[in-house]
Amino acid sequence: MTESHVLTRCKAGIAAWQHAFNNQDAKGCAAQYCHDAVMHARPFGTFTGREQIEQFWQDIISQGFGDVDYTDVEWQPSPQGGYILTAKWTMNKAYGVVHKEHWIVEEDGQARLIFDEFEVQGEK
Repeated sequence: MTESHVLTRCKAGIAAWQHAFNNQDAKGCAAQYCHDAVMHARPFGTFTGREQIEQFWQDIISQGFGDVDYTDVEWQPSPQGGYILTAKWTMNKAYGVVHKEHWIVEEDGQARLIFDEFEVQGEK
C-alpha cells in the first residue's frame, strides 16, 4: 500500500471517529481504536483498550458534549508506520489540543488509533 493510500485511510478514520462522536455514538468512537490502544486524556487519565475507551467517550457524551471540530490539522508520517495527527479541537462545551494521534492501518485495511493523547484546555 502506498503512503498516499495509508494517509487517505487515516483521514477516513478520523472522519469516521468525528462522525460517530457528533452522532453521540460512543461505540462507533471506540471502533476507531485498535483493541489494545492507549488513550491519554488530560486531565482525566489514561485508558487502555476499546472497552475503557468506549466508556470514557460514553461518559463525555452523557455529559452533553458534542459537535467536535478539528482545526490546524497536521499529518506526519510515523517512523513506526502510519501517520501522526496533531490539531486543535473545539466542542460545544470545551476546547483543547490533540498532542498526538497515531493512526495505523490494520490487517483488515482500516485505519485505527493505536495511541491517542489529547488535552482539554478550557470550557466554553
